[in-house]
Amino acid sequence: MVFLLIIKKVLIFGFLFLKFNMSKKILFIEDEFSLQRTIGELLRKEGYEVFSSLDGKSGVEIAKKEKPDLILLDLILPHLNGFEVLEELKKEESTKEIPVIVLTNLEGIQDVQRAIELGAKFYLVKSNYSPQEIIEKIKEFL
Repeated sequence: MVFLLIIKKVLIFGFLFLKFNMSKKILFIEDEFSLQRTIGELLRKEGYEVFSSLDGKSGVEIAKKEKPDLILLDLILPHLNGFEVLEELKKEESTKEIPVIVLTNLEGIQDVQRAIELGAKFYLVKSNYSPQEIIEKIKEFL
């Protein structure tokens, strides 16, 4: 009987731990599949629930449906570029407060300024950060 109580407590604790860690949702809108897979796997190992989109249009749709806690956004995307995604997200009542971290290859000061003006909270140039450093930046916002 004592053994069953111990097992029950372990299972409850394990479920609560899993539920707590999985409570944060991240949407990664990135058309480069290998980067999306790499960062997605690292985020899942950290306990986040990850949603992925390969283009801007479906990324906006997923954001509206899933209401992630954070969006990681590339700027160079098919269908809607990242700037257009930011504009769409900020128009919608249900998505306008979701923090967005831009992760892109664009380094121009005008691109940085425009993304920040459109509501991005942080701007990361892909070549300047390792995948683990990107994960650490995400943790700062969650």
